[in-house]
Amino acid sequence: MPRSTRGSRFSPARPITRLALSAALALGAVAAAQAVPLRWAAQNDVLTLDPHSQDHTTTSAILQHAYEGLTRYNERWEIEPCLATKWTSISPTQVRFELRKGVKFHDGSAFTADDVIFSFGRIRQPQGTMQIYVTGIKEIKKVDDYTVDLILESPQPILLRNLVDFRIMSKTWSEKNKATQMADYKAKDENYASRHAAGTGPYEITSWQPDQKVSMVINKAWWDKNKGNVTEVSYIPIKSDPTRVAALTSGDVDLLTDVPTQDVGALKADAKLKSIDGPETRTIFFAMDLGSDELRGASVKGKNPFKDVRVREALNIAIDREAIKRSIMRGLSVPAAIMVPPGVNGYSTELDKVHAPDVAKAKKLLADAGYPAGFEIPLNCPNNRYVNDEKICLAVVSMWSRIGVTARLTAQPMSQHSQLFQRFEAPLYMLGWGVSTMDALYALQALARTRSGGADGSFNFSKVSDAELDKLIDAAKSEMDLAKRDATLRDALVRVRDQYLFVPLHHQVRPWAMRANVQTLHRSNDRPEARFTTIK
Repeated sequence: MPRSTRGSRFSPARPITRLALSAALALGAVAAAQAVPLRWAAQNDVLTLDPHSQDHTTTSAILQHAYEGLTRYNERWEIEPCLATKWTSISPTQVRFELRKGVKFHDGSAFTADDVIFSFGRIRQPQGTMQIYVTGIKEIKKVDDYTVDLILESPQPILLRNLVDFRIMSKTWSEKNKATQMADYKAKDENYASRHAAGTGPYEITSWQPDQKVSMVINKAWWDKNKGNVTEVSYIPIKSDPTRVAALTSGDVDLLTDVPTQDVGALKADAKLKSIDGPETRTIFFAMDLGSDELRGASVKGKNPFKDVRVREALNIAIDREAIKRSIMRGLSVPAAIMVPPGVNGYSTELDKVHAPDVAKAKKLLADAGYPAGFEIPLNCPNNRYVNDEKICLAVVSMWSRIGVTARLTAQPMSQHSQLFQRFEAPLYMLGWGVSTMDALYALQALARTRSGGADGSFNFSKVSDAELDKLIDAAKSEMDLAKRDATLRDALVRVRDQYLFVPLHHQVRPWAMRANVQTLHRSNDRPEARFTTIK
């Protein structure tokens, strides 16, 4: 039944006076004036609101506002306490975490050790791709309501960095909403957690309208204090480059993190705007199906050309990366030979030297491998995820055609593209990998380690399997001697490079443009944080 208004100041029995109405309007105006909205646009949407489902930068960029880990990064990219206040090594394989008391989830339930243990079991479910963030953790034991012990398989040199993206969910909320099991994203399944969120973070996600908007409001009960003044966030995916730019220049959005390369100069010259930029810790590359006996949709039947290193080398050396940088990226890329970008532990310019394209040698390699006339293969690319993704794919199609490889391009939104390759239905596909831990092991373990369940090969949908490489990756997981570990990472990166297990294209350079009254931190992981954002 409708609630009675009897006795209410605004009931018909007590008419509103002009003075009361003026006061009410004034209070509303004050409340509106105190609201500080941030309208943020980029080219692709989130894939889900489930924090354990998809290792996808845009999804993580949104969900970091609502969900938190035991640790987090501060403004200077240093690890600091978050839902854990302190950690102590009991032994090399046992680390005790003291949890923050008095923290509430957005639904009002209290945060305790039970939520950490529940989230650990949930993130490891095989439906998701986030297992790498709990790599090397054998078990989480409850000591008391606000203390847990992480029992490790071996010493973990980057444990605290991994835990940043191990987001804690409410056990109570998940049970209430029948979301204790993750939905299978690649099968297009959903549950309550796919479309709703209830974390402990600085902002509450109030709605998600796919391909239109994600809405957030400030969590007034957050345990910490924002260093900015933003009270509302609207994330707006806009696929079209001209439309996205027009939204910024017209004042319809405040922040643009997918700036088309051709518009960077004009936006920098606009007095109403400003820009900040820096290298992004992301490498754009092609992955090849290295494990199947026959490639899906290829002209070659009964065998897999990609199993031959000569074919893989031919595809690599046929690409003119400098031309892509000059003509398509307008200088906003670093041509890549290895699978991790500058700024990541393990990277070196010595390893990342790109050779000039050599069409004649590529043709000879194909002929020596038994494909003198080349072959035909499907190529799958996103068209709304990475900077100029579809344009790059079109350029590479042309470059490969010069050596006799006909790539049949299918470009589609990332939400469809990612489901395709996660079903192992793309024999050759584009992907961009951001190194969220700032350590090369993250990329090597997720992309190049043989799939064996859990974190190993969690994003290895191209069936890479190299026993010697696996040994190097496994050694880097637990080596605590930094010099030895760096040498191991180097050997692993060189093996990936020299065996041509992928086709790296470039490392992205990422400019952000914004209204002149917006102040925020540029983050090399391409994840703006509203808690560090001020609108004047």
